[in-house]
Amino acid sequence: MTNLRINSVDLHVADSGDGPETVVFSHGALFSGVMFDPQVAALNRTYRCVVYDHRGQGRSAIPKSGYDLDTLTDDAISLIETLDIGPCHFVGLSMGGSVGLRLAIRRPDLLRSLTLIGCNADPEQPESRSRYRRLNFIARWFGLKSVVSRVMPIVFGQTFLEDPARTKERNFWCRQIAAGDRIGTTRAISGLMNRRSVFAELGAIRTPTLVLIGEEVIVADQEKSERMQRAIAGSILVRIPCAGHSMTLEEPGAVNTAIKEFLKTIDS
Repeated sequence: MTNLRINSVDLHVADSGDGPETVVFSHGALFSGVMFDPQVAALNRTYRCVVYDHRGQGRSAIPKSGYDLDTLTDDAISLIETLDIGPCHFVGLSMGGSVGLRLAIRRPDLLRSLTLIGCNADPEQPESRSRYRRLNFIARWFGLKSVVSRVMPIVFGQTFLEDPARTKERNFWCRQIAAGDRIGTTRAISGLMNRRSVFAELGAIRTPTLVLIGEEVIVADQEKSERMQRAIAGSILVRIPCAGHSMTLEEPGAVNTAIKEFLKTIDS
């Protein structure tokens, strides 16, 4: 683990494995690269795995600006070029998936494949933007601990939240979310809420693409992901049962299997 100076910001990067090809992992808002620990454990005997924390989140620095998705995409481009790991396999969840989409549109030469988890190509809808803005205001002034109970049903599905055998896991992720820096995290959420649509540009994507959808996310979000997948030529759709938005943590075995099988088709 180390810090790399990327676009004048210190980003925390974990680099493991020594395979001939590299998988880069880009996490969702409220979390850090730790949310990919199960995937790294499953892949780093075969691939080099690079996991980074977005600016303002995890153990990365908290700059005053640069939280829009175009700048976050610039960060990903600079990271790949600095480490000289392109073309790489890029795995992005939620916000990280939004970065992956823009990366595939702008710099397809840096990608060998793209895995999109729990994301879509649309802007945030007005009703959800209003809801998230209120939560963001509370978190900004009173800390993330004050909104954890309202955030957990958004980022996790019902099966995970109600399983008594997974109480310890839930408590761990509650603490992880609450421990996030309130300034960096709320800036990141604002950047995500204000994203523009890239749906009209999806036809330009020629990178082999896998789309993962949790079956316990709300129907509207499933439909947006399905619509995105249909617009990306040749892309593959896999549904993950018993999983919500954070499926890498909720159903890591199913996610690992889907990614491994997809990567085998690329390697072959």
